[in-house]
Amino acid sequence: MRKGVLELCILAIISKTDDAYASDILEKLKESKLIVVEGTLYPLLTRLKNEGLLSYRWEESKSGPPRKYYKITEIGENMLTEMVVGWRELVDAVDNISTVVKS
Repeated sequence: MRKGVLELCILAIISKTDDAYASDILEKLKESKLIVVEGTLYPLLTRLKNEGLLSYRWEESKSGPPRKYYKITEIGENMLTEMVVGWRELVDAVDNISTVVKS
């Protein structure tokens, strides 16, 4: 379940920018209290790219090796929309159950 939520969060973060560097994504996740390590993020980014949901470009860095910047694709935008709908349905279902339990 967490993996699916992380995919949703990663796509959402990247969709709000022109492109995103991995450390920027990690920072946004951290700000939202979702602690994710690089060893978790990079495989997810690779899988999302391989599924056609993300693209990337290399940019030279003044302070080290080139950096890979990710951008959401049209397919990724469509998937993000579907994931948000599914997430909202799940939240509503859990809210309904928790309301019944509290009664």
